[in-house]
Amino acid sequence: MIELNGKSLKTIDLLKIAQGEKLKISADALEKVAACRETVEELVSQNRVVYGVTTGFGQLCNTRINPADLERLQVNLIRSHATGVGKPFSREEVRAMIAIRINSLLHGVSGVRPLVVETLLEMLNRDVIPFVPEQGSVGSSGDLAPLSHIMLVLLGEGTALGKDEKPLPAKPELERAGIKPVILQAKEGLALINGTSVMTGVLALASERGRQLARAADITAALTLEVLKGSTAPFDPEFIALRPYPGMIAVARNINTLLENSQVRASHVDCNKVQDAYSLRCIPQVHGASRETLNFVQEQVTREINSVTDNPIIFSGEKIISGGHFHGQPMALASDYFGIAISELGNISERRIDRLLNPLISGLNPFLAMNPGVNSGLMIVQYTAAALVSENKILTHPASVDSIPTSAYQEDHVSMGTIAARKGARILDHVVQIIAIELICAAQAYEFVKPLALGRGTGPAYEFIRRNVPQLTEDRIMTADLANAKQLIWKGDLVDHVGQFVSLS
Repeated sequence: MIELNGKSLKTIDLLKIAQGEKLKISADALEKVAACRETVEELVSQNRVVYGVTTGFGQLCNTRINPADLERLQVNLIRSHATGVGKPFSREEVRAMIAIRINSLLHGVSGVRPLVVETLLEMLNRDVIPFVPEQGSVGSSGDLAPLSHIMLVLLGEGTALGKDEKPLPAKPELERAGIKPVILQAKEGLALINGTSVMTGVLALASERGRQLARAADITAALTLEVLKGSTAPFDPEFIALRPYPGMIAVARNINTLLENSQVRASHVDCNKVQDAYSLRCIPQVHGASRETLNFVQEQVTREINSVTDNPIIFSGEKIISGGHFHGQPMALASDYFGIAISELGNISERRIDRLLNPLISGLNPFLAMNPGVNSGLMIVQYTAAALVSENKILTHPASVDSIPTSAYQEDHVSMGTIAARKGARILDHVVQIIAIELICAAQAYEFVKPLALGRGTGPAYEFIRRNVPQLTEDRIMTADLANAKQLIWKGDLVDHVGQFVSLS
């Protein structure tokens, strides 16, 4: 069981939470939450002017609210801001969002009651997950619309995700789980929806999976390099050390490790080829640069999931600051950078796919068909990879350079961070499929290289893909094969399997 305390959540833990891991809350953190709530109640009793507590929201910040209407103000806030449209976020993504929101509230400066935090926790532990439309957030003041759809369920309103991912009325789902809806009090509605939890949840899961994909890309590239009888000289440690980027060093080490004891590699040591194309020779430089970016993104995300992104902030001694921690710019820039870095893994992979299939380059059968002419072999899977790469080139246009004023110019610069995070996740999905296509092609190419043995890591990779995608001896519908190979990478199974035989960075 993972414990949340506001300050030590990791992206790998967040992925486990997204996949259903149970949670508990630190007792010390709950005490801080309770202490801050006492401050809020004192402010209300004094009828102090505090944004979002005794005033309206956004451009209505100068409108005083009658004390009798404070609870109604918070409920109306959630209802009025639940304006999302489009298809829903995945169950895993919403679980991550809720966990991040809880973690932020546990700093004890947001003014909610412990009951609110504990009920959100029970929603996760009993798998009552809101139906949250993807579109509607501009990334400041936080993810207002999608977070409002989450919090509607907390109130017993709105829609939840059923077991079959179809929308269901939230109240019966809460009753089924034995969870009582929350009646919001002063400040609580604002604290629940004013933050970056949606964009951060999407990016956090994509970031963790992106790092896994980087290892799968190395495994796949090593197999391609091997069956195309490429040179390993560009991966020499002494050579790589002349440009000592950690990501580049790690990738070169992985390739060398994967190819240890390879008979295929040994078979062409004295060939007269001078050098390979960039998609083979520059694997450490390209994959390594993406790894450097993924490490940066993970650092940013880890900082954000342990931060406070609420407004206003209530300190002890009734010190109140209305600022801009809800602004999503840090996540917007990180998300755009993530999308670019991941797309490059797909770009270079697609070029390796072409080298595997093109007989003018590979020296193998055209399109790796066993009976070319009658069979088209893997000709068209390269089209699919090319289409995904091309779509990614459009998606990598940065969302973070855009802004559009909202709330009557009160919120006159916004981050578009949620759009950036969603784009990044979509790019990741495409690249996982591209790498899977390369893996299928590299495995098929090995059929023409046998009986020479593969390397210490590439051999297990080939055997693993063959358990799930049979050799192509006659043309067949490839859709299921593409999906199966994709799942091996998406779930981390390929990396886990190969990791039993070699140690990968």
